[in-house]
Amino acid sequence: MRSNDKVRARVEADSLGEVQIPGNALYGAQTQRASENFQISELRFPAGFISTLALIKGCCAEVNGSIGELEPGVARAITAAAFEIREQDHSEHFPVDVLQTGSGTSVNMNMNEVIATLASRRLGRPVHPNDEVNRCQSSNDVIPATIHVSCHEAIRNQLLPSLSALANSLANKAREVNGVVKTGRTHLMDALPMRLDQEFRAWRHQVLQCSKRIRSVLPRLGHLPIGGTAIGTGVNAPPEFGPRVVERLSQQVGIRFQSSLNAMADISSPDTALELSGSLRIGAAALMKISNDLRWMNSGPGAGLNEISLPALQPGSSIMPGKINPVIPEAVAMACARVYGNDSSAGIAAQASSFQLNTMLPLIAFNLLDSIGLLARSAEHLARLAIRDLTVHRQHLEEVARRNPILVTALAPKIGYDHVAEIVREAESEGRSIADAAAEITGLSREEIERELDPKHLTQRRATR
Repeated sequence: MRSNDKVRARVEADSLGEVQIPGNALYGAQTQRASENFQISELRFPAGFISTLALIKGCCAEVNGSIGELEPGVARAITAAAFEIREQDHSEHFPVDVLQTGSGTSVNMNMNEVIATLASRRLGRPVHPNDEVNRCQSSNDVIPATIHVSCHEAIRNQLLPSLSALANSLANKAREVNGVVKTGRTHLMDALPMRLDQEFRAWRHQVLQCSKRIRSVLPRLGHLPIGGTAIGTGVNAPPEFGPRVVERLSQQVGIRFQSSLNAMADISSPDTALELSGSLRIGAAALMKISNDLRWMNSGPGAGLNEISLPALQPGSSIMPGKINPVIPEAVAMACARVYGNDSSAGIAAQASSFQLNTMLPLIAFNLLDSIGLLARSAEHLARLAIRDLTVHRQHLEEVARRNPILVTALAPKIGYDHVAEIVREAESEGRSIADAAAEITGLSREEIERELDPKHLTQRRATR
């Protein structure tokens, strides 16, 4: 391409008339109009969405060639162009804002036009973006299918491996600190003792449950309405088109997809996308809980809990030398807050379904992929930069646990709740040990009291796997 093409505009026409387009752009008139009309958010579709949309176009062209809807040479050129987009970085040729026409027509036509340009160069004659690249398709079935496939791939390739890595990191740390006793807390107040490995295993269980919930959505995410065209009735697409495209997609991606049980329902209502968004929100809640616990446990060192020290990754203050902050849990908490926001807007967007179409599909696509990426990277950061190399202050934890007045709860079955409360009050008011107060009030032997109030003994009454 000549260097002066970058500054020389070309003129193309669509059904509304002529449009000036940058000389080096692979897209055409409809993309240019969309770029000029939609300048609201400066958000662009994630690379995974664009890559999946190109893949779907390539599979559609292959099927169209095999069933006689396209000449074989045209089908091959379109397929090759689509796969080039999937494999190479052509991001500068997809400039349309996410906040566009609600069906995603603009991003669909953006892809059709770029593919048409690349296919035309291969074929040596013009390829039509609508009549040939978009053959047997509509934005209304292509975009929901792209949402499902791109999210499925991102979950499989990014999110689930990251959650698994975090669960493994927590399991490793639990083994490392096995047997270390600490004070449990409810309402941020001292509660019964526990072991630190139990706390890490509880976090791990949360993470594994999040993975399980997300996995449970995947079968429904594997239903694709491609072939339903505009409203789900399949007009302008042969009956075999959709199932054959789904079969080809399954081969390409290595995931077993299937045609929608009811294409009209899946085109008009993004219920599965909303279900996935809710599962991602639960994941965000779990990672935020872990992050907040780490921040509290790391607090201090002099005026906080000082149970652990997170890795010192960077200076924590521009004015206070030597201050180190829990930067990874803080960053993860912000990422989780954004996932919460994405889910809220996805919930509103899902309500924008009127009759046979939802008109906020681009927003749903962006939010889901954004949330998947945020959670994947957050889990990876927690595992690698927070959990793996944190330091446990064992002696401090065990000293605090031994002084915990709530230990006397263990005597409640023998002496009753009221007597236990009396022991706590007396020990605190007179500055005496719990064991001394219990010996005086209960008449139990010192040996029995010491045995019942041993923190480690209390953590082992209900074994935790």
